[in-house]
Amino acid sequence: MAKIAIGGDHASPFYKKEIKQLLESKGYEVQDFGTHSEASVDYPDFAHPVANAVESGDCQFGILICGSGNGVAITANKHVGIRAALCWNAEIASLARQHNNANVICLPARFIDLETAKECVLKFVSTEFEGGRHATRVGKMNC
Repeated sequence: MAKIAIGGDHASPFYKKEIKQLLESKGYEVQDFGTHSEASVDYPDFAHPVANAVESGDCQFGILICGSGNGVAITANKHVGIRAALCWNAEIASLARQHNNANVICLPARFIDLETAKECVLKFVSTEFEGGRHATRVGKMNC
């Protein structure tokens, strides 16, 4: 099973805990980079370690959670080896993997319910990259 990095800001602790439990129940190893509190924090302090874990190959996938999902996505995408996708439903999560070879899923905790977040994560980690014409496009992403 894949090793997965997870982290997020003060909007994430409840979702993070529930998603971590779900993944561990399915046999995944989850490395939690925090935060563990609803006290206000800066999302880059948690997005960078998750992105580093995926970029280094220590983790196959990353999960980032913040209020809108945008801050963590923008931060993670500063890393050359990261393709972070903001996902708000399972179909988008699947397409992010199939077509974009996304390796980090970003969830907007203030805009989707927990069950939707769980569905997104399960779809993301179980979907394979299609390659082919998509590989050519993914190859053109880095500057």
